[in-house]
Amino acid sequence: MIANTIQTRCCIAGGGPAGIMLGYLLARAGIGVVILEKWGDFLRDFRGDTIHPSTMEVLSELGLLEKFLALPHDETKQMKIHIGGKEYTIADFTSLHVKCPYVAFIPQSDFLNFISVEAKKYPGFHLMMNAEAIDIIEENGKIAGVKVKSGDNIFEIRAELTVGADGRNSLIREKANMYVENLGAPMDVLWFRLSSREEKIKEARFYLDNGKIFLMLNRGSYWQCGFIIKKGDFDRIKAKGIEDFRKAIQSLAPPVANVVDEIKDWEQVKLLTVKVDHLTEWYKPGLICIGDAAHAMSPVGGVGINLAIQDAIASANILIPALKNGHPNITDLKAIQKRRYKPTRLTQSLQVIMQKRLIAPILNNPEKLKVPFILRLFELMPFLRRIPAKRVGLGFRPEHIEYKIN
Repeated sequence: MIANTIQTRCCIAGGGPAGIMLGYLLARAGIGVVILEKWGDFLRDFRGDTIHPSTMEVLSELGLLEKFLALPHDETKQMKIHIGGKEYTIADFTSLHVKCPYVAFIPQSDFLNFISVEAKKYPGFHLMMNAEAIDIIEENGKIAGVKVKSGDNIFEIRAELTVGADGRNSLIREKANMYVENLGAPMDVLWFRLSSREEKIKEARFYLDNGKIFLMLNRGSYWQCGFIIKKGDFDRIKAKGIEDFRKAIQSLAPPVANVVDEIKDWEQVKLLTVKVDHLTEWYKPGLICIGDAAHAMSPVGGVGINLAIQDAIASANILIPALKNGHPNITDLKAIQKRRYKPTRLTQSLQVIMQKRLIAPILNNPEKLKVPFILRLFELMPFLRRIPAKRVGLGFRPEHIEYKIN
């Protein structure tokens, strides 16, 4: 049986990258934390699987990089676009002055398990699986914890600070009546896997032409594939049949043309409904939201995990001294948003520009695609590839570990 009430210093709703990383950093500093993860494991199909150079810099600062790199992973040093049979390099991560000048691809479940195992070495870290926050507890104008459902048990977790890290459909922010500004997105993504039988392409590749956008990420034995579609267009695509879908992929992406028959039915295709939004205020007394709960990112650039982990590091840098010296107050929570708001908004602004000026026009034009001027410029001046590499790999404000332990 679980006690009716659990007391902790910090309760984090959500065991994704933001929640697990923040929980690890707090426990490492000797602060008691309970993380609630509503599922029994971290396994999810087609979660973001990218670990960016900025995150690996932080793992190095924590003394975890060597262990992390020992895990099975793939490395992407460049991002390339294919238009009309011609290849253009749009980002070159080898230009970054970092320990790991590439994007590492690893199942998110492996990364979360890795951080959790390291976190469990500290007595203050408590991860509760199959435990879902179902409501907030509000007392005297302050969030005082959450109500939790675990199996048939309903109980409370009381905390000095509650953190909403429960994703883009955050229940915590909904229950707290926090205002979400929706920036819109013209597309959704269909995710699926195809075998990698012959080619061993290490870079991320994008294929654009005839009103279609297709991306493929080499995961060793298989391709993780994404087919970009117009917002809300999945039902129409399904109505045309799986064979028509296979032909669309086959005509666009030669490396997987001989394996598209592996898509037997629509059960193998997962719809990601794209959202781009953010809270205007990330906090209330006793509550802070981070990661996708504070700002849902577009899949453009694959930077959602990077932003979530950066939020966790910035939050820990501010919360650890606040919790060490007493209780975090509204000024501390405001400081977290102030630290992370600008890089988040700049990233989202770039994503919205890309969506409006590149993705939407392609999806709405079935004709042969003309090569955008910027791609020709990248070919003429390769040093320009450093700019998207820096924005994708490091973001606008890379965070670093400030709290040192002996």
